[in-house]
Amino acid sequence: MRKRRSATRQPKKIHFNVNPDHFLNRDISWLHFNRRVLMEASDKRNPLLERLRFLIIFSSNLDEFVMKRVGYMKHQIASGFNHRSVDGRTTEEQLISIRKHINEDLERQRGTYLELVAELERNDIYIYDFEDLNKDDQDYLNGYFKRKIFPVLTPLSVDPGHPFPFISNLSYSLGMILRNPLTETVLFSRVKIPEVIPGLIALPKSDNEKKNRFVTTVTLVRSNLDMLYPGMEIQQTVPFRVSRNADVDHREDDAQDLLILVEEGIKERRLAECVRLEIHRDTEPHMTNFLKDSLEIVDEDIYLMDFPIDFSILKSIVDLDLPELKFKPWSPIIPKAFFENTNIFNLIRQGDILLHHPYESFSGTVEKFISSAADDPHVLTIKMTLYRTGDNSPFIRNLIKAAEKGKQVVCLVELKARFDEQRNIVWAQKLEDAGVHVVYGILGLKTHTKTALIIRQEHDGEIMSYAHIGTGNYHSQTSNLYTDLGLLTCNKKICEEVVEVFNYLTGSSLKTDYSEILVAPINMKSTFMNKIQQEIKNKQEGKPARIIAKMNAMEDEVISEALYEASQAGVEVTLIVRGFCSLKPGVKGLSENIKVISLIGRFLEHSRVFYFSNGSADFHEGNFYIGSADWMHRNLHNRVELITPIHDLKLKEKLWDFINIMLQDNRQAWILNENGNYTQKSPAAGEEEIGTHNLLMKKTIQREKGV
Repeated sequence: MRKRRSATRQPKKIHFNVNPDHFLNRDISWLHFNRRVLMEASDKRNPLLERLRFLIIFSSNLDEFVMKRVGYMKHQIASGFNHRSVDGRTTEEQLISIRKHINEDLERQRGTYLELVAELERNDIYIYDFEDLNKDDQDYLNGYFKRKIFPVLTPLSVDPGHPFPFISNLSYSLGMILRNPLTETVLFSRVKIPEVIPGLIALPKSDNEKKNRFVTTVTLVRSNLDMLYPGMEIQQTVPFRVSRNADVDHREDDAQDLLILVEEGIKERRLAECVRLEIHRDTEPHMTNFLKDSLEIVDEDIYLMDFPIDFSILKSIVDLDLPELKFKPWSPIIPKAFFENTNIFNLIRQGDILLHHPYESFSGTVEKFISSAADDPHVLTIKMTLYRTGDNSPFIRNLIKAAEKGKQVVCLVELKARFDEQRNIVWAQKLEDAGVHVVYGILGLKTHTKTALIIRQEHDGEIMSYAHIGTGNYHSQTSNLYTDLGLLTCNKKICEEVVEVFNYLTGSSLKTDYSEILVAPINMKSTFMNKIQQEIKNKQEGKPARIIAKMNAMEDEVISEALYEASQAGVEVTLIVRGFCSLKPGVKGLSENIKVISLIGRFLEHSRVFYFSNGSADFHEGNFYIGSADWMHRNLHNRVELITPIHDLKLKEKLWDFINIMLQDNRQAWILNENGNYTQKSPAAGEEEIGTHNLLMKKTIQREKGV
């Protein structure tokens, strides 16, 4: 059945009057996060090609921000929506601030790029425009153009018989003003640089040559336009790129077929309105005005560039086999317990297992959990949620294998995972074709939880449940780049409640009295609020009181106000928030006891961890949780999320060690101040440098070697 079922009973939302002075703007805070990524590109402590990678990531992040957030705001204005942000700004005011911030960062990006180009050349890596090459190189490239590029190019001209062509999202194009010398007619034409063509072309090396030389494809195409327009006079050529609104969403209330609805949304996004035009700053005004009018945008949507418009072309250089210019390779370690126990279910029965990726192997643990379940004749049922998964996913293959072996397999596929809709549609159809029960969750809620459940009949005939509850997606590729935590458990109480969560997702369960796990939108927010209030009470009674929470983003106003109350009561609050944070720390009389840290480095911090001291100075007595949710309104109200407690003392020690490493970090850590700006920590004179990622890699090796 394609249609999502209706949402079950949800808790009442708490409404209150928000004081704008208490909050930072979430979008400006997000841009500050991306600025921290950009700073990694200029940080000479990072290897050269890793700095270039950060520059690409910054650009990709900005693309997504413009498509999602700027697109969303423009849609709000067009709809007459006059809601103010939590910090009291109108949508128009936010867009003005966003443009100012982006322009400042583009100048930083330009300077960083020029600096990196100079350093690349000092390392025998060169990027040329076609016009700068000698004749032999040009002859080689002209031959390359004729064989491999010319056949796939499609010139599209605008004249009375041909309307302005559709410019697809993020496509790199050359716009031209052409003149017909016979008729003296002047017209506009456009050539798209197809994605199938590499953005940089490597020039051949001579024997023993160390130089890596590249030419930009766009300049090669530009220099061969006479082949596309023989006899025409090319008066002006300008590269440009268009970004379109990704905030295309539908109400699902009347959806009879969610699959069709999402497919239509993908098509609409492709055709959505333009929200940004990036164009070379030397473009003549009449060309800029022509594109502006044709794309139906305003001056504020135009960004002038004189450096690469599409930074993704630089991946060819980042991928060079030059290990001396990259981070030292890291191979995630398979915990020795997984080698010593051939049966993973026997291993889990010996005690809960806490995994930390990418320090510990994802493929050798979580993937093994599902592959073992698919092969084990004693496994009866496999249930999983898939929010994002990669191409050629081993999870999909194993679910299909399990279904073909006659096991009951249920997979909840979130079709509306932004930018992964098409991939998830394909996987859903393949799973259904193999006999997997595919469901799409609850109407009006995204399913964001990362949970797997195995039902197994043991040798004594007992039916046991085994669960994996994680903070990250079941995505083998990103598991090597994102830091995430996962719990493997057969704890009876936790697994019984995970069973109930799947009943909630696939059936009509109205269960609300979860006592172990936290489930959004049912009991998660209220539980967190109760935990915060308990820390306040503990402080008032003279007991130890402390809150530490690590997440990707912090925005929920109700929890923020509760944390302000805790701060005013004297509770020590530390938030480790990688991305944007709307809460203001360090404000006298409001949040003096709140500290906000952001960690940026070679891995993307993605794990969510929550700690409440629970009235004890001994962390073993504290409450630890991990799971899929940030403290954002959407996670707590509009998504199905799952957070699990950690009970085992050894696992608490592992989490506490991780938390303390982050708190001591003086290499990757940035501190947020009350004005929304961040300051990077650095070692004091004579102090040892502590970087979370390097230290955890080192500790993982030592732990597995028994050092």
